[in-house]
Amino acid sequence: MATFATSDQLLVVIDPVARRLDGESVRIAKDVLRGGAASMKVCLPDGPEEFARALTRRGSRRPVVIGDDRALVRTVSLLHRRRELAECALSVVPVGGVLSLARSLGLPTGAVAASRAVLEGTERRLDLLVDDSDGVVLGALRIPPIVSRQAAGVDAGLDTGQDTVDAGASAHPWLRTCQSLVRTLVPARPLRPTQFDPGPWPARLRVEVDGETLVDLDQPVEAVSVTPGGSGAAAVEVRPVSVGAEASPLLARGRRVTVSGADFRYRADATVAGPVRKRTWTVWEGALGLTLPEG
Repeated sequence: MATFATSDQLLVVIDPVARRLDGESVRIAKDVLRGGAASMKVCLPDGPEEFARALTRRGSRRPVVIGDDRALVRTVSLLHRRRELAECALSVVPVGGVLSLARSLGLPTGAVAASRAVLEGTERRLDLLVDDSDGVVLGALRIPPIVSRQAAGVDAGLDTGQDTVDAGASAHPWLRTCQSLVRTLVPARPLRPTQFDPGPWPARLRVEVDGETLVDLDQPVEAVSVTPGGSGAAAVEVRPVSVGAEASPLLARGRRVTVSGADFRYRADATVAGPVRKRTWTVWEGALGLTLPEG
């Protein structure tokens, strides 16, 4: 249920990256907020520790963060770890170079419009994904194709064709002479691209939604995405590797999503995490209170 942000006592925390990249937007945001707030305290932290300290000492003031997606995620993560999200209405003025997450959440990206939304907007409760290491995801979680020797079915002993011959050469020295002669006459087979090519390869992952297996290790996949969909459920999409015609995505909705298999990395909001072999994300319904424009 949406509620109106009630506190006109603002604590404005300005991320140092925003100050460095777009000082003019920061100045405009401060002027608009100062003109509409009953009281405003401004903090200019120089790094993550000072940033965290300013938020934890906010008292009864409503926190307003001026910064990019990374500052937004850092703020939500801190409040979540302190279990203060339930009692906190967060406001954000997006400023900086990476603002795609802010846009996806419905935040205006212009300094004037975003500042007015802080003063006049509505607090809306949004779902979060929380993983088993207490990390949070506000927007989409994506697992792209990975480089995986196991997934590609590559046996290290078959890459050059030499290991099998060398095993017998130690027992029969004359084989080593023949082996050397063959190598001078026959070009070596090119190494399979999985050894050095960093390009994407299909992943073999097990994806479970609320205890039901959506895809198993025997079916390679191109990508997996998990997005908080509202009402306490996440939307899960798995794209299998297509052979010939494009394969249809596998879709599901659920509260708890577990991904396991070969080491994989995943993109959560503005960061890349991993590698891990197993991770579970659980939807926390209405965990984040974010001030958004009305309508």
